[in-house]
Amino acid sequence: MSALLETLREYLAYPFVQKALVAGPLVALAAALLGVTLVLRRLSYIGDSLSHVAFGSMAVAGALGFADRLALSLPLTVLCAVALLHSGRGAAIRGDAALAMLSVGAMALGYLLMNVFPGSSNVAGDVCTTLFGSTSILTLSPSDVWLCGALSGAVAVFFGLFRHRIFEIVFEPDFARAAGTRVGAWETLLAVLSAVVIVLAMRLVGTLLITALLVFPAVGAMRAFRSFRAVLLCASLVGVLGALAGILVSILAGTPVGSTVVAADIAACLVLTLAGGLRK
Repeated sequence: MSALLETLREYLAYPFVQKALVAGPLVALAAALLGVTLVLRRLSYIGDSLSHVAFGSMAVAGALGFADRLALSLPLTVLCAVALLHSGRGAAIRGDAALAMLSVGAMALGYLLMNVFPGSSNVAGDVCTTLFGSTSILTLSPSDVWLCGALSGAVAVFFGLFRHRIFEIVFEPDFARAAGTRVGAWETLLAVLSAVVIVLAMRLVGTLLITALLVFPAVGAMRAFRSFRAVLLCASLVGVLGALAGILVSILAGTPVGSTVVAADIAACLVLTLAGGLRK
């Protein structure tokens, strides 16, 4: 035990580990809060589709020679999030068909572009890192950490100030609309925030595992608690602790960061589900 603590103390002295331990929980916090609304509205599959869009847009940015790939990936993913939100309202291609086409198409196009316009000699390694986030969380710049902090703070403040309005939109959209609330505008804002979080979360768990950050903390919290406020608080706590535990374990055990974070979230979800079952 003392040897593990000494090893951990040595790693914590490295700036890249410190940045990962700050940015990872911040992104997980924002993802958990937004995940609650997506799961309650049965839109969690949108997270998976948007992550594929982010992967494809990153590849397009690389092929076009963008120094900062977020400059292209972020607005494209946001536009797709808004389009997906309204895909079932009079669109020629509706719901699940639009999701499937966009998801598979973006993934295929992204992989093709990464091979045609490789950013390095190790294309397979680049693809693996993008898909599973194995090392990218450990290569964050100070600006990345500040961006994660600003986004996480904005999402937390948003939910803190407008929790009751979000509750209305999630559970009683027709009543909220009748009461004069611009439900469409609020839904669009939530979609935009979700898209931004998903793009940033690629650095933590990769494209294929982003949905886990959205779903597992939210589902676990819903199994243990019934009030909306308690679910939000519990999901936030699970997301933050899961990210911290996953990053620390991956550093000590040499396991992939993204997969380890997701494993921690799964374990927390199972514990909360068991606790919720025992309370009944």
